[in-house]
Amino acid sequence: MVYAGGIRNGADIAKAIALGADAIAIGHSAMMALNCNKDIPEANYPEEIGAEPGYCYHCHTGRCPVGVATLDPELRTRLDPDEAAERVYNFLHTLTIEAQLFARACGKTHLHSLEPEDLAALTMEASAMAGVPLAGTNHTVGIEDYHHL
Repeated sequence: MVYAGGIRNGADIAKAIALGADAIAIGHSAMMALNCNKDIPEANYPEEIGAEPGYCYHCHTGRCPVGVATLDPELRTRLDPDEAAERVYNFLHTLTIEAQLFARACGKTHLHSLEPEDLAALTMEASAMAGVPLAGTNHTVGIEDYHHL
């Protein structure tokens, strides 16, 4: 199973793997590592796309002001491929280290050895949704728990 959506850091990767993911797909966070949505001097967000920096999300238009998601030759010059590659490398390297750190903290020698028993939920809702016990207990919240509230 490939998990995609909402991956922002190594903890998200560790949780997805512990819940059964065989692989993780990243999209939005990799775009952020490329400088997507960043306010750069060359871009005039309000004039170019009608949005402020940080609120763009116009990838589908092909008019990316920072040159990440565009085929426009002028806009593409705003993205330095070497700097972008270094940022993405740093992001992926950090994700890997963080995820491995969580595995080691659980006493595992390999990231893919994480399992649901290594997780603990901090709220009843999280316990019910993920099917993992509340922190400090062996109790996993189910629908019957909500009938008593």
